[in-house]
Amino acid sequence: MTDTTISARGGVPERPSLDGLEETWARRWESDRTYAFDRTKERSDVYAIDTPPPTVSGELHMGHVFSYTHTDTVARFQRMRGRTVFYPMGWDDNGLPTERRVQNVYGVRPDPALPYDNNWRPPAAPVDDAARKNPTAISRRNFIELCELLTVEDEKAFEALWRRLGLSVDWSLTYTTIGSAARAASQRAFLRNLARGEAYQAEAPTLWDVGYGTAVAQAELEDRERPGAYHRLRFAGPDGREVLIDTTRPELLPACVALVCHPDDERYAGLVGASVRTPVFGVEVPVRAHPLADPAKGTGIAMVCTFGDLTDVTWWRELRLDTRVVIGRDGRLLPEPPAGVPAEPYAALAGQTVNGARRTLVELLADAGDLVGEPRPITHPVKFYERGDRPLEIVSTRQWYLRNGGRDAGLREELLARGRELRWVPEHMRHRYEHWVGGLIGDWLVSRQRFFGVPVPVWYRLDDTGEPDWSHPLTPDEATLPIDPSSESPPDYEESQRGRPGGFAGDPDVLDTWATSSLTPQIVGGWETDPDLFARVFPMDLRPQGHDIIRTWLFATVARSHLEHGALPWHTAVLSGWILDPDRKKMSKSKGNVVTPMALLERNGSDAVRYWAANGKPGMDLAFDPAQVKVGRRLATKLLNASRFALGLGAADALRAAATRPLDTAMLAELSGVVATATTAFDGYDHTAALMATEAFFWRFCDDYIELVKERAYGTGPAADSARAALATALSVQLRLFAPVLPFVTEEVWSWWRYGSVHRAPWPTTYEVGRAMEAPGDPDLLRLAADALGQVRRAKSERKLSMKADVPLAEALGPAAVLDQLGTVADDLRAAGRIAKLDMLPDRTTELVVACAF
Repeated sequence: MTDTTISARGGVPERPSLDGLEETWARRWESDRTYAFDRTKERSDVYAIDTPPPTVSGELHMGHVFSYTHTDTVARFQRMRGRTVFYPMGWDDNGLPTERRVQNVYGVRPDPALPYDNNWRPPAAPVDDAARKNPTAISRRNFIELCELLTVEDEKAFEALWRRLGLSVDWSLTYTTIGSAARAASQRAFLRNLARGEAYQAEAPTLWDVGYGTAVAQAELEDRERPGAYHRLRFAGPDGREVLIDTTRPELLPACVALVCHPDDERYAGLVGASVRTPVFGVEVPVRAHPLADPAKGTGIAMVCTFGDLTDVTWWRELRLDTRVVIGRDGRLLPEPPAGVPAEPYAALAGQTVNGARRTLVELLADAGDLVGEPRPITHPVKFYERGDRPLEIVSTRQWYLRNGGRDAGLREELLARGRELRWVPEHMRHRYEHWVGGLIGDWLVSRQRFFGVPVPVWYRLDDTGEPDWSHPLTPDEATLPIDPSSESPPDYEESQRGRPGGFAGDPDVLDTWATSSLTPQIVGGWETDPDLFARVFPMDLRPQGHDIIRTWLFATVARSHLEHGALPWHTAVLSGWILDPDRKKMSKSKGNVVTPMALLERNGSDAVRYWAANGKPGMDLAFDPAQVKVGRRLATKLLNASRFALGLGAADALRAAATRPLDTAMLAELSGVVATATTAFDGYDHTAALMATEAFFWRFCDDYIELVKERAYGTGPAADSARAALATALSVQLRLFAPVLPFVTEEVWSWWRYGSVHRAPWPTTYEVGRAMEAPGDPDLLRLAADALGQVRRAKSERKLSMKADVPLAEALGPAAVLDQLGTVADDLRAAGRIAKLDMLPDRTTELVVACAF
């Protein structure tokens, strides 16, 4: 590789500073296309990264800075290793987070029944709480336009922060998950899934978020501890026997379809196959046995309702029970009772919220004498949508699903095998993937009852009564994608036939945002639209992401690629941990402990913040530590000043000369080991180990080597030439070793004395360092000289003398072999320590001792 782009050397400034480097070099990199992807290269010369598109629904936080810095170190390293790096940036701007942000900012809500208003304009400024509580209804199309307007502004702010951070992205490759290319790819993949039988529609129990008004998938669930209470209900069994049931959801009593006990529970063996009657309603329900019933929980026999939780769904399906749905999509009890439930007692519950119905039914149970004792308070886990604020309900709805192995043992094994084929960094993260895949209980629900998303690309014929034919959806030609069935007609139909008997209806739903994000390699790689590019980048080399979305983004992407291409979407997955606050608690907006990055970047400099981020290993959580950021700034400042000093000695003109003196070759020999360590670490995606090795050497280089050699370097002749040659090689190599982590300061220093960009310069090699030495060096010699100089410095410090104080006499004691070795650098030691006379006294001590006389 040769230096490219930046063509002129700038010279060493009188007063180098870190201030302003970000703006200067961000503009220069953009104008010179320093990070542009070269699509003429063969696949073997390409390193492709499937960049996580951050959700554009608020501010970026330190967790983003943390993980994206890690990815950027990989991109920069691979680029310096001679690969052309395919490093796009995407914005995940469709879905519920964007909708909620628009609703909060502008105080609006979408109403599909309203017509589009071409004259409607959003508020000029964010609205107050009163407007949010009483939102203005606008048409779906007006709402989508508002979503698009806000995301564009958010994306500008995000890009500005990424540029400030120094991400080496090729910004010409930017994409959005709601853009035309993403919509087309998402719809194309869905239609192919449908054609192969991997996508299907079903009327089934569905996890439902009442607040958002949409179905959610298993991967989007989280348990939250919530207060509740056990209520003991008395059911009437045969021959006057009473059967007691403990439940936290008595409001679901009218939805009860059975009682279930464990097959081995002798207490209820005589009841299995018989029937009991529900309290209040008097509905006859069967008693069945199932191994999921827990004899130790409550009374050991459970009420099965349609539907209280996922276990109810399992029992309902496997025991082939009746269906009595009582909760609607709005989270209220339906106005009419289910079949077989008396209308009179149900009337008191109709239309109530879940909590209201619970209070009413408890009163009815108490009045009937069927509430045994008082409710017993408990705290228990309750299912929530990960972005929601109300407990999930389970309602029966018609939804689209994608097969993911949840109900297909063969596909499950294939996806587990893909997980074993993938390289995981760190390796133990693979177990989370396997645990998730092994625990799937159903296929992936991919339809959502929302607005700002990729439309499900199908229509339905309407029969003579206006009912849709769900089993034979109408599909578009791939060449017409993307399409919106709510505003476009299917082939061979006219818009006038929409919604009429004998005509058609468009599917009103959109696809889950993960159904599009799971195709990021295909979207940005030009799948089916740019075959040449796709062949050069797919399968990609790297998927970097958080460990908390293995079950969603990583698994979904593996599943989609397996179904469409029969291959993994990338070779390696690198997982990042969480950012913790100084008390080692996870940062979150709800806890109020989030640190926003822009002010931190402006105050300390981007290199300092990147240094902090790079101290976190893949897969490991890292506490935010302002002190560590300050260490990073100190390192960057020292790099400026040490480089200025070395170049001031004339190192730039000695770059290709060979080091000949023992101390110089000793330093280079140690540096060669650092190059090997850092290279191995970066190859293993361990940027932290690479940084630690480089930083440790740099401080020894500054504190020991430069101090030992500077007097000689000021002089003339072969000895001075050797020092300057060693300084030049060491500076060149260290700048490149630091470049992936500290891109701004290394580029600045590089521009003083080298042509091109340090980020396009070749990664240093042990061969390169070895070539700079006339003869092999001994790293131990530098450490020995540093030890001797350190003892001289301590002697001065103990006497409260300046480091520039003269030492009339110093005596070096130690084994003869050690003193012989020290003798090879005696001139440098005397000069650095300002020692007038240095006597060597062999075999007086077992270790080196330097005694100073003043």
